[in-house]
Amino acid sequence: MENENLFISIDFDKGIFPKKNTCDGEDISPQIHIDRIHSAYLAVIIDDWIGPSERFTHWLMWNIEPRALIPENIPKTPEITEPFPAVQGTNDFGTIGYRGPCPPPGETHTYYFNVYGLDAKLGIPAGSKREVLMDAMKGHMVQYGGQAIATYNR
Repeated sequence: MENENLFISIDFDKGIFPKKNTCDGEDISPQIHIDRIHSAYLAVIIDDWIGPSERFTHWLMWNIEPRALIPENIPKTPEITEPFPAVQGTNDFGTIGYRGPCPPPGETHTYYFNVYGLDAKLGIPAGSKREVLMDAMKGHMVQYGGQAIATYNR
């Protein structure tokens, strides 16, 4: 990987998920800003670390051509063409595309937004799980976006 990191940010007030991006609202994907891109393609993964070694994946998207903004409300389809072409995977809810935070009542969970810069388009099928995406990215990661972090509680 290159030494220069991607810079990512999310428009959440004080790092707290807005209700519209959660299961208590519209459950639409959030807007993500990306800067310092020097990669041919991008991949996005959002995870909830619910224990020291237990992760729950909320969103997998890859084969995104370089762009400074991923707008909110990306369609929940395996392959998208609008607002840009990309491929989405199966999250740990068992569905395609983004699914927002939905922790048990009374719990606060922390969500990690990761953006990867890749030197090639990945040939894995839409609907692939996190492990398949991570394996496909091996040897192709040229940049990594330091994590943007947000919390949510119910």
